Amino acid sequence: MNTALLSRRGMLALGLSALPAALFFDIAGAADAPGRPSYKSSLAALDRFIEGYRAAMNAPGLTLAVADTQGPIRIASYGHVDKAAKSPVLTSHLFEIGSITKSFVALIVLQMHEEGKIDLQAPIRDRLPWLAMQDDFGEILIHHLLTHSSGMPEDAPLFPSDPGRRPRQAFKPGSQFHYSNWGFDVLGHLIETVDRRSWPAALSARILKPIGMDDTAPVITSDVRPRIARSYVPLHDDRPYPRHGPMVPAGNLAVEFAAGSIASTPQDMASYMRMILNRGAISGGRIISEESFKLFSTAHIAAPPFGPSAGYGYGIAVDSFDGHVRLRHTGGMVSFMSAMQLDLDAGTAAFASINAQLGYRPNPVAQFALQVLRSASTHAPVPPLPPFDESEKVDLAQSFAGTYIHADGRRLEVAAHSNSLEFIAGDRRIPLQQSDTDTFIADQSAFDLFPVVFERTAADDPAGKTPPPIVALSHGADWFARAGHDSGGALQPSPELAAFTGEYYSENPWMGTVRIVQRQRQLWMGGTEPMTPIGNRLFRIGAQASSPEAAEFSELVDGNYELLWLTGNEFRRT
Repeated sequence: MNTALLSRRGMLALGLSALPAALFFDIAGAADAPGRPSYKSSLAALDRFIEGYRAAMNAPGLTLAVADTQGPIRIASYGHVDKAAKSPVLTSHLFEIGSITKSFVALIVLQMHEEGKIDLQAPIRDRLPWLAMQDDFGEILIHHLLTHSSGMPEDAPLFPSDPGRRPRQAFKPGSQFHYSNWGFDVLGHLIETVDRRSWPAALSARILKPIGMDDTAPVITSDVRPRIARSYVPLHDDRPYPRHGPMVPAGNLAVEFAAGSIASTPQDMASYMRMILNRGAISGGRIISEESFKLFSTAHIAAPPFGPSAGYGYGIAVDSFDGHVRLRHTGGMVSFMSAMQLDLDAGTAAFASINAQLGYRPNPVAQFALQVLRSASTHAPVPPLPPFDESEKVDLAQSFAGTYIHADGRRLEVAAHSNSLEFIAGDRRIPLQQSDTDTFIADQSAFDLFPVVFERTAADDPAGKTPPPIVALSHGADWFARAGHDSGGALQPSPELAAFTGEYYSENPWMGTVRIVQRQRQLWMGGTEPMTPIGNRLFRIGAQASSPEAAEFSELVDGNYELLWLTGNEFRRT
């Protein structure tokens, strides 16, 4: 059986009992403690969903923490840390939580604010005058760093190897949201400067020890490697990952920057979430005051990447879920993916982490956990299991179907079947896996280096109820006009842009390989991100005019640029 085509209906028909059983335990019967709802049927539904989700999403293993204001409800592990040996995930294994670390950073900054050591509205350069950055649009305050509104790039190096390539600011601080690991790396150095000790020492003393997170590693080093769950990455790191593509074990990774340095157990994460659900209170004291918790959990700025109605507080996203206030964050490491969601009104929370980096986060697990806990507390029926893999269903699939024609005469046929799509190439049928509304992955060698992107006309429905029609299809450097639709026609390549195109590689494990192609007289990174000229050999990355992400090319040799600098990170032509 082709597991890539195993649908939710097929999973249920086979029976989830065919899947590996979850390994879990309830902390001293915590799920049935006095004063708590009976969670038994809810947790059983959650276990069924996790096993179906893990199989559909090709997740090797998963660790889970479910908690309320009283403490852990369920600490569980599922699947394997060694796929070949079938060694099970244990609840004692450390999983790297990635950017969930940012909420820890914010709590420490708020502690220092309470102590009178930090003014949240003060310029960061008052404390860190050595910062290498171009802040042409305005002074960056500590508040701006905490809310990702500094106008700085996402992954610029804090100490550029070339001082002449400092990260550039792209909009007035505080005016909009742009996620920035750079900003939280800066906050880690602020903590070290003010607290007069290292980031891991400050984190341990101020957060981990008071909460009782004794098994958590504040930074990821070789010393804690034996405790970290074995994890996986795609075999090919230079192309989109199809859902059931091959994986290989990940190598060692050392991470000490505050944007994402923590490795933890589900038991410890349950303790952390309990503290947040109790608005900063812990046994015998508080991590932060009620006033500081309000700053932490208030949406200071709209944060569209977290959802159309989401905002961002201090180190954590804020939105509404089923009418309740929800705090949440995800974390993506080189070989781990995590999600944490907390329902402040219901007083329940969930954390899930997967030991692989396959391009998604286990948000559906955390969200379904909140739903089943809500059903138990309100004595409502357990909600039905959601789809295991949202990419299996393509809304309005028929609107994509048709013939797409290249300027050189090549033709692509896209066929729709109920709610799925596929390419038809002679007697071959190539399924398309949806990764975004108009972006798909074709698991076939002729199409595997780039996503397949369907292009639409400009929106002509002011109410936004009718999607604009699809007029073209693009794949890497190739552009195909849709037969019977006015696409404007193919444009001849620009000779001036040819020197920039090619494949560039970084030794940084976070970066990998980048391919630059020319399509319709424009450069594209990875075939999906438009590149707009903003200077000599300098391009803005992304469709948004205020994007701080930039690419600069250097070292022209025999008609090709040999170096690519992505917001200060060096890539070499291969």
